[in-house]
Amino acid sequence: MANIISDETIEYVGILAKLELSPEEKEQAKKDMGSMLDYIDKLNELDTSNVEPMSHVFPVQNVFREDVVVNGDDRENILKNAPEQKDGSFQVPKTVE
Repeated sequence: MANIISDETIEYVGILAKLELSPEEKEQAKKDMGSMLDYIDKLNELDTSNVEPMSHVFPVQNVFREDVVVNGDDRENILKNAPEQKDGSFQVPKTVE
């Protein structure tokens, strides 16, 4: 399958990737893409008809933690950092007229 990679394909991929490749880099990219396609061909030879589809390699159940507040409402200490405050909030300069 590596033989189907043309100079036009390399040019097109370079344009899509917004890369300016030198002639040496184009030849190396052609070899690399050929190697990748050969490996994909090799993988396609495997019989996967009895392999169950999966979304993760390891058996993972619920990986999310409970959404529990740990620092609570500490407004007074937080507002101590404010240079100015008004009605229990940070007061900032007006930015829009």
